[in-house]
Amino acid sequence: MRTLSLALLLLLSPLLHAETWKVVGDEQFAPYSFVTLDSDQPRGVDVEMIEAVLKEAKVAYQLRLYPWERVKRMLERGEADMAFQFAGTPERQAQYELVGPLRTGSTVFMTTHKTRISDWQSLNDFTPFVIGQVRGYAYESSFDNADLGRDTSAQNPRQLVSMLLAGRIDIIVGDRTQLLYFVQEQRAQQQVRLLPRPLVEMPRYVAFSKGDTTRAEQFSQALERLRERGELDTILRKWEE
Repeated sequence: MRTLSLALLLLLSPLLHAETWKVVGDEQFAPYSFVTLDSDQPRGVDVEMIEAVLKEAKVAYQLRLYPWERVKRMLERGEADMAFQFAGTPERQAQYELVGPLRTGSTVFMTTHKTRISDWQSLNDFTPFVIGQVRGYAYESSFDNADLGRDTSAQNPRQLVSMLLAGRIDIIVGDRTQLLYFVQEQRAQQQVRLLPRPLVEMPRYVAFSKGDTTRAEQFSQALERLRERGELDTILRKWEE
């Protein structure tokens, strides 16, 4: 009996000592990742896709959502193993091991009918205006580095939309689906308009600490298996309905 117990312990030891990944994301990035006033349970399309990939990879995990600046600090300090969602800019590529893309989103400019701009051809067209953006977000390299009038006081996209509707800024920039989600939340569809030309079609990635290639490769392989089976598209369609 003692020999049998020892054999079972040896057999189960890999499971007992399985590593649990600490996964973090943005708590105010609806409909992709968010929490509500009633619950801190992570929700959103990206949350569901991340969880599906981690299960496919057979990884034990704890997933929590925090303010975006804290998410970045946690990854940089080694307090988290993986974080999402990161724009696929050269700057982010240099900072982290990026895996994906998980999905692609259209980054657009939104304004009100009071602002006299119908579209844009170069970033110089925005010189007369104040553009609102979320503090700490990366959008697109040339835009991020352009000498433009900016308001970066918004802590999240919901606040950014509120500032536009209040007339505090002229134009805001962000993910098309997300901005429209918050506009609809405030029932303000008739007050805003999108400029026809997007800034960029931006791929969104998950990030691991620089040099953490083992976890990155494990996640990447599971991601590709789900993509090939069409399971990620199924999750996206569910949220688009």
